[in-house]
Formats: sequence, C-alpha cells, structure tokens
Amino acid sequence: MKTRVMVFVLLAALMAGIVPVAAQDGPVITIWADDTRADPLREIGAQFEEENGIAIEVLELPFDEIREQFTTAAPNGEGADIIVGANDWLGELTVNGLLEPVDLSDGAESFLPAALDAFSIDGTLYGVPYAVENVAFFRNPELVPDAPATWDEVRAISEELVSSGDVQFGYIIQENDPYHFYGIQSAFGGYIFGINDDGSYDVNDIGVGSTGSIEALTWLEAHAQAELMPAGLEYDSMHSLFESGDAAMMITGPWALERIQESGVSYEISAIPGTAEGENGAPFIGVQGFMVSSFSENTALASLFLTNYVATDEVMGAIFAAGSRPAAYLSVRDGVEDVDLLAFGEAGANGQPIPSIPQMGSVWTPWGNAIELVVQGQAEAATAFEDAAAQIETAVME
Repeated sequence: MKTRVMVFVLLAALMAGIVPVAAQDGPVITIWADDTRADPLREIGAQFEEENGIAIEVLELPFDEIREQFTTAAPNGEGADIIVGANDWLGELTVNGLLEPVDLSDGAESFLPAALDAFSIDGTLYGVPYAVENVAFFRNPELVPDAPATWDEVRAISEELVSSGDVQFGYIIQENDPYHFYGIQSAFGGYIFGINDDGSYDVNDIGVGSTGSIEALTWLEAHAQAELMPAGLEYDSMHSLFESGDAAMMITGPWALERIQESGVSYEISAIPGTAEGENGAPFIGVQGFMVSSFSENTALASLFLTNYVATDEVMGAIFAAGSRPAAYLSVRDGVEDVDLLAFGEAGANGQPIPSIPQMGSVWTPWGNAIELVVQGQAEAATAFEDAAAQIETAVME
C-alpha cells in the first residue's frame, strides 16, 4: 500500500502544481455520504490528509437526498467531487453526463466481478464498489425451527402459528416496498424487464404484469386477506412486530442486524423461499460504491484517490468494519467469519442486480403503489399489476 500511496502523492502533486505539504495549500476532495458512511470516511480522510497533505471533506446527507442534490448541483460545478451511492443510480446519472468513468486497470481483479458489472454500463465502469448487499429471510426459530423452502410452507406455518395463538401474525412485509417484495415475485417467475441475448435489458418487455409477477402478488393478496399479516406496515412497524415476537417471519437486509440484535429476539437467516416448481426466490443485489463527478475541478485527483488509496486492503477493510455490509473487495470478503453475513451471502447466491438503466426510475412508484393497493384490499392482484405495467410502459416510451 505504501508504494501505491507514494505513486498517488507524486501524481497528485503534478496535477495540482504543488508539493503536498499542507492541506490548506492544495485541493480539497469533497465527498457526500450518508450517516452510515460519513464517520468512517472522515477517519480515512484524516489519515489520508496526514499522509499526503490533501484534504478530504466529508459532508453527511440523507441517502435518499444525495442523488437528487447531486443531479442539481453537479452541472453548475458545485457539490461533491465524489458521492457514495447505489448502482441503480447509474442510469439517471450517466444519461445526464454526470459521472466520470473509472479505470481500475489491474486493480479490477481485487473486486467481486458481479459488483463491477453492477457499476458498469455498456462495458464502461462508473464507480468503485465497496459493498454488495441483498435481503434474506428472517425467522424466529423459537416459533419456526426450520427454514421454509416454499411460500406455500410460509403460508401454512403462518396459519398454524396464528390459529394457535402463538403469534399475532405469521409472515409480514411493509406494503409499499417492491424492493423487499421482489424475492417473492422472482420466486414465482416474475421479473421487471426482459433480458436480450446480449445481456442488456429489453425495456419493451415489462415484467410487472407478467403471469409470474401476478401469481406472486396473488399469494400476498390471499395472505393479507387471511389476516396473517396486517395492512399499513412501514419499515419500523414491521421490525417492531418481529422484534417483539408478535410476528414470526419477515424479509430484511444486513442494515437491520444491529437493531434486531439489540432487541434480544431470537432470529435465524436463510434463503428466500421459492415455489414447488422452481428455485429459491432471487433477491435484488444492490451494490454500494463511490462515483466521481464529471463536473468536478478535481476529477483526476478524485479518481486517483479512489483507485490508489480507497481500493486497498486497509481502507476497504476499515469501511467494511464500520458498516458491516458484505464487502465487494475480495480480500475483505474472503476474511468474513460472521455467520449472519455469511448467511446473507448464501441467500444472495442466485440474486439479480438491480437494473442500472434510466428506465428503472419509472418502475418503482407504480410497482410499489400496486402492492399497497392489494394489501389494503383496494384492488385485485391481476388488475393492480396490469395497471402498473401500463403506467410503466407509458413512462418508458415517453
């Protein structure tokens, strides 16, 4: 790592036209990150500044505001040099010319190939990934000793537990959340966009209204109508039911581990159930990473910071330790011994990347609203998803 940092310092000095002796005399690299990433990045930035005399300024923003604010600020030459975000932001950001391609060269061999693919569009890499995450199936083993293999088993277990009075609810899900629902949808053969022979997405093949997608929503509809889960659940209320022992099963991600552990509830993590005819449900694979603004005055410097300093065992290890998300960096990933993170890895073994295409932005709202309408009993599954597919088609073709 020392050699790579030395090379970086020399290049930085040449680009900035300075000898890096004091941060205030040189450029400042600004990073936008959310509350889970900001503190470890500040520590990394302080170390980098001490070693190289180049300042790293980390500004904390809510995760769901970073993309919107960056999209507004970047074209005016303002805002961040680097943002920390998700691979499904790529479609919108690249189509608007906001991101600088990243060249990892031989360093690409140090990353999980699927993570690099998730941050690439048409073969061009637009980010340095650091974490790969997916949801998995959580159950209370005191109530559900064995992991259910199918959603039919989930229904049967829920009925037995609720009728016996052991729990108030069986399997539960927050209602307007297609990200968490996709594990069910894919289990029944549902999808979002079709895939062409070359691996690209066919935006003319909208899968929300497909037979498999409707079958999945029909399963959830019947589950809700049987009062095995409540309507109106949001993320916190879903977790509260599970953590209090009032619900037996749910789907969530590694970001929830700390609160679940602090609750003291018994839990085990397994793959998302499938159907009798198919494999386990395939959760979305989301990749978190660093992206460089193409409008930054320090584009080359920011890229070198990522490829020559962040993309190292030491720094990737520090980010992983702070965030407890499965790493995209192979040496860190291979060293994981935590049973929960290993279970998430197994649950995501057949996962599907969230499409990183601009059209994905037209999918989430009608898709989520359709699920909510069905759970609340305001629409039937087939009608809700067919209507959602029509709305998506109209938006995609505009």
